[in-house]
Amino acid sequence: MKISLSKKVKNVSPSITLSINAKAKEMKAKGINVISFGVGEPDFNTPENIKNAAIEAIQKGFTTYTPAAGLPQLKEAICNKLKNDNNLNYNLENIVVSNGAKHSLYNIFQAICDPKDEVIIPAPYWVSYPDMVKLADGKPVFVECKEENEFKIKPDDLENAITSKTKAIILTSPSNPTGAVYTKSELEAIAKIAVDNNIFVVSDEIYEKLIYEGEKHVSIASLNNEIKDLTIVVNGMSKGYAMTGWRIGYTASHSSVAKAMGSMQSHATSNANTIAQHASIEGLNGDQSSIEKMRIEFDKRRKYMVERINKINGLSCITPKGAFYVMININQLIGTTIKNIEIKGSMELSELLLEHAHVAVVPGIAFGADQFVRISYANSLENIKEGLNRIDNVLNNN
Repeated sequence: MKISLSKKVKNVSPSITLSINAKAKEMKAKGINVISFGVGEPDFNTPENIKNAAIEAIQKGFTTYTPAAGLPQLKEAICNKLKNDNNLNYNLENIVVSNGAKHSLYNIFQAICDPKDEVIIPAPYWVSYPDMVKLADGKPVFVECKEENEFKIKPDDLENAITSKTKAIILTSPSNPTGAVYTKSELEAIAKIAVDNNIFVVSDEIYEKLIYEGEKHVSIASLNNEIKDLTIVVNGMSKGYAMTGWRIGYTASHSSVAKAMGSMQSHATSNANTIAQHASIEGLNGDQSSIEKMRIEFDKRRKYMVERINKINGLSCITPKGAFYVMININQLIGTTIKNIEIKGSMELSELLLEHAHVAVVPGIAFGADQFVRISYANSLENIKEGLNRIDNVLNNN
């Protein structure tokens, strides 16, 4: 029997980190103490008030379907949040609640892309962006963002990447994987280019609550009505509220875009989890103090990690201003041989650190930046200290 798959699915790239993740799990199963710096979720429990709201929803029998695009009460809470936090005025018709922000992003590209439409993706980028664009029959167009520019796209580079086929640019602030945070003036320059060329801005703002160094989150959609109409704001409950497994994301966009995404979702998945929606209402409307406690703890870890990395011979990093990741520059190690492993790029270094330091990192090639590895400080300070000591020992005591 011949199994025939679609050309679309054949075009999707397999995860470049699967082999490392599989090996790390195998090592842990054998009792080896592997410290993972690859995690992309807060290492905090969901706040009690949110968990209690979910229990209450179950007890009250709120376990049936909701409207496909989300509970009206949750949409209202999202609108209030966008108004209070981001100076954005949206109505319920502009909001679509989905099964996590990743699902929201998938919906976006399915809704806006026709075959061969180009979507500009600043690199380093989150691993799923390119394949989401491909699954929508679009074409990812990568623009390198240099470390000396804090990994942020420059207006000239953006303009040079635009063609007659350009449909959108993805903007991520704060950024996964780099922690970059765009300033208002930088966003104004990008907004002008987007408006002048009539292209969408997919603004991924999932890490907006996790910002440091006195920086402020600005949503590009808040700058003026023209860019607001072209912006699709993406956010969710996972990072700021430690609700990764609850799978609630949402978009705010022009009503025509929202209607299209809502219609698609009605056929693909119907509504997001009903109980998680009720819990998210409490998350948005209730006590917000847990967010700041989490942010302060992340900030302590961030400062320690940056200082320690820059003391390790062969490694360097700039200070991220958001999210919970650090991109480590490994250029000094490329071309060297450590423990009989030639470091050709981020994959070889990641394999070396897993095998000999028992530390799991994410190779930068997964983000389009092979001269870097990404590590997360969504881990205890004790583990961060131990993991970085192990890395130092392997790199400099061989």
